[in-house]
Amino acid sequence: MHFLLYCTDKPDSVGLRQANREAHLAHVADSKLPIKVGGPYLDEDGTMIGSLIIVEADSKAEVEEWAASDPYAKAGLFANVDIHPFNWLINSPA
Repeated sequence: MHFLLYCTDKPDSVGLRQANREAHLAHVADSKLPIKVGGPYLDEDGTMIGSLIIVEADSKAEVEEWAASDPYAKAGLFANVDIHPFNWLINSPA
């Protein structure tokens, strides 16, 4: 099953994001969960203000555990992290 993670950065946290970016990218690269899509989302000025990730997992609990171990989450970057089952219909890799 696919899950969508919608992670919103705390205000004025670009420096915190940049300071933890390399560790975050390593976490993603080493993920045991298949990551289908991922990247930062931006404000109108092009500043990173959050992350959107689609992963494949057996359960939401598995995704929650993976998300909590992300260096961004450990650094306190996110104001909130929403995780939802995702039904990929258009341009699905399946």
